[in-house]
Amino acid sequence: MKNISSKRAKACAITKKVKQRVEERDSIDGWPCCILCGSPNGLPEAHYISRANGGLGIEENIVTLCRRCHDRYDNSRSKDEHEAIKELIREHLKSKYPDWDESKLRYQKYAGIESEEDHRRIDSF
Repeated sequence: MKNISSKRAKACAITKKVKQRVEERDSIDGWPCCILCGSPNGLPEAHYISRANGGLGIEENIVTLCRRCHDRYDNSRSKDEHEAIKELIREHLKSKYPDWDESKLRYQKYAGIESEEDHRRIDSF
């Protein structure tokens, strides 16, 4: 089981190369800026789908946020606030990637296995 866990951790981690690409994508005049507030103190470290929920460390799932906006996104006081921020991030990512597909942003333990029943059958081995 530990091996699968480390595969997931590796898939969800943000590599230096991905950070560089996201930083370039979200820069204004060469400065990496928060995509929400425009602060020039943005860091390309925010997962659209969180690591805890299997969010991959790929460009299509990572955005540049300042610490304040990243904290607001991760620790929203209400579900409505979180969903509003998530929608802004979603629209940003969709504008950058025409074929952006939210279903491809999550780690999949059993790629190609469709049903929940199939997952249970495999897990029982």
